[in-house]
Amino acid sequence: MAKPPSFLSAKAVGSFAYLTIKDRTPQILTRAIDTLHRHKNEFFEKHGEEGVEAEKKAISLLSKLRNEIQTDKPIVALVEDCADTDLWNQHLEYQCSLLNESNGQPSWFRSPWLFVECYMYRRLHEAIIQSPPINDFDVFKESKDQNFFESQESITALCTYLQELIGTIEDLDETQLKNEFFKFLQISLWGNKCDLSLSGGESSSQKTNVMNSLEDLKPFILVNDLEHLWLLLSKCKKTREETSIDRVYIILDNSGFELVTDLALADFLLTSKLATEIHFYGKAIPWFVSDTTVHDFNWVIEQMKCCNHKWMSKCGIDWENYIKVGRWVYHDHMFWTLPHEYSAMPQIAPNLYAELQKACLILFKGDLNFRKLTGDREWDFTVPFHQALNGFHPAPLCSIRTLKAEVQVGLQPGQGEQLTASEPHWLTTGKYGIFQFDAPL
Repeated sequence: MAKPPSFLSAKAVGSFAYLTIKDRTPQILTRAIDTLHRHKNEFFEKHGEEGVEAEKKAISLLSKLRNEIQTDKPIVALVEDCADTDLWNQHLEYQCSLLNESNGQPSWFRSPWLFVECYMYRRLHEAIIQSPPINDFDVFKESKDQNFFESQESITALCTYLQELIGTIEDLDETQLKNEFFKFLQISLWGNKCDLSLSGGESSSQKTNVMNSLEDLKPFILVNDLEHLWLLLSKCKKTREETSIDRVYIILDNSGFELVTDLALADFLLTSKLATEIHFYGKAIPWFVSDTTVHDFNWVIEQMKCCNHKWMSKCGIDWENYIKVGRWVYHDHMFWTLPHEYSAMPQIAPNLYAELQKACLILFKGDLNFRKLTGDREWDFTVPFHQALNGFHPAPLCSIRTLKAEVQVGLQPGQGEQLTASEPHWLTTGKYGIFQFDAPL
């Protein structure tokens, strides 16, 4: 089999990876430092002088990290003893071995972009956990919460639509049900535009009602495998035994508005009987600015439940109940915040791979998941998705992402080149989206 192409990296001056490491990453750290500084009084009130000293220590560690990036210093081993520390440091040794021939050391602009970007967020987490008693502080929480509050109008419209549909869902024929299924998937896709790491932590809320734009947005879906998803889940529904379980796994991306679109999709899947259980995977630590943690997951549902809008509140109550009765299950696993591509999962996290094999369908939300699925490499646009997955085939899966990184596979011949000619930055603006499906052969 041919050797896979090179990893994307910040070595390529002017590339999206280069601009991320050069500009966006230091900007994200600056905002994290500002957030800590703004909470100084709160830390003092909670913890006294010890809280203020902890804030100073965390800021000092983050300032040092920012300087290391800006001066392209070598990547150093993690020092704080956590469950994932050895795996991270082993992966750093592996990165060193790749560079041994050129006598180099892994560094911010020389090493694979996927590795160094993940490493930055893990170092940021290390700076916080090295600063007790503020070691459980989420520097990104404010911006995630703000995204939710600023997207209220869109959330209200979505909840109203969902609840009114649930009232009549038994009356829908198969074609109508399929159309609604496609609609909720498309809402979940365009919800993925709300990514705070792309904007360096600046607000990226959904202020317009995406429901009204679905027809207009269809031409921007470059790979559309929705039919495959319908065929798969409708077959599961038709052949289901009374006691059998059909699980759909959603590997979450952003909190805020996107999370609400994912929860609305999950509700529809249960109500339409296209699935009997939904399992969600979030991140074990704050990650890529806006990624969903268990705190964010529970917080969003609580906010919905306590809202004074009838249908938003009804969604929150229903969703909390799904969790109570075990029809929705939230998990996290440290593998999702390691730097490894997903083809390494059977070796690094065999328990997680075995869990995913129980799914009838796995939905991978967002760009980072796609980058890890495909190894974040310089693939030709026409390389089949199945090939780029490099042996990662736990169950039928679908990537649902708006494009925000310079990697895309499975396009028609000439499609990528045509887009590049008309829109040089089509891969990174979030304007285009995909539903890219693969099933084990």
